[in-house]
Amino acid sequence: MKDIRVIGLAKAFGTTPAVDHVSFEVPAGSLATLLGPSGCGKTTTLRLLAGLEQPDAGEVYVGGRCLTSAARTIYLSPEKRRMGMVFQTYAIWPHMTVFENIAFPLREKRAPTTEIRERVMAMLQTLGLDGFHDRPAPLLSGGQQQRVALGRALVANPDVLLLDEPFSNLDARLREEMRLELKELQARVGVTTVFVTHDQAEAMILSDRVFVMSAGRIVQDGTPRQIYEEPRSAFVMDFLGQVDHVEARVVRRPDGAYMACAEGLVGGGVPLPSDQAWHEGDGVVLSFRSSDIQVGAKVTDGHWRGTILSAVYLGDRIEYVVELGAARVRASGSVIEPLSRGAVVQLQVPPGAIRAWPAPR
Repeated sequence: MKDIRVIGLAKAFGTTPAVDHVSFEVPAGSLATLLGPSGCGKTTTLRLLAGLEQPDAGEVYVGGRCLTSAARTIYLSPEKRRMGMVFQTYAIWPHMTVFENIAFPLREKRAPTTEIRERVMAMLQTLGLDGFHDRPAPLLSGGQQQRVALGRALVANPDVLLLDEPFSNLDARLREEMRLELKELQARVGVTTVFVTHDQAEAMILSDRVFVMSAGRIVQDGTPRQIYEEPRSAFVMDFLGQVDHVEARVVRRPDGAYMACAEGLVGGGVPLPSDQAWHEGDGVVLSFRSSDIQVGAKVTDGHWRGTILSAVYLGDRIEYVVELGAARVRASGSVIEPLSRGAVVQLQVPPGAIRAWPAPR
């Protein structure tokens, strides 16, 4: 097992920076995820690690060995980096059997025939593909093809495994199964892994550490729990869960503390954090996750008051869309006491669930 260290990695296509001086570390044997929307630079970062792109600046180290240094003109070709990679499209060769697909990296290294057979058959057993060795690759299901791609990436015992949105072509149920299988496989094999995805559920399930990217930069990193519970910006919060936003205004209380007051908030305001500079009358955005909000029929002071616009039965709960002044927010309610469209309701918002951000200017 070897660690990964990236220092000041940069890459531009024309005048547009795709990766803007990114630095991060991945401890040996752990799984780190590059998370972000399309075009944020996560796949380009992965390709720079793999050696499929050459950086304009920065360095890449694996286990203390320098693979890339733009300043020192060091560039190790992809086949010499001891990395396995799984692409979004799997890249399974249709003219080969399962055995031949997985054996390909070993044949390229001119490994002995006996060793190739032993390692491929052991990998098939690890992947739950016993008995599939002579199956033509096109006859496999999507999940089985994904396992073959993983086997081909791992069979040569790489120092690092790189995964570029490998589950995006699978249906929802199979995607959930493959996430759990990958997590178990990575822990069993112990290979240092970098995973690229735009899916926050995948990042939360799989990762030891998450690097959230935007516009070619890492805007926050931490454990999945840290990222989810302590977002540093509205962008990060939006990317990790279903989030609603309510516009408000800053009001200063007689004791000098600042509150955010919004339409629909009855009997007071939301306390604003004292570690930020607030000014009375400024706009502020209050953000909270829909999963934290409950709907109740009783309306009292100090809570959000709104009107139900629609309701959807989801088995274990009812999900409502509630009109809250000019905003529309989502919240859950009990299936035992369903509420009808047009009902005036109270939204129960735990104080710790609300994040306040200065309104965009």
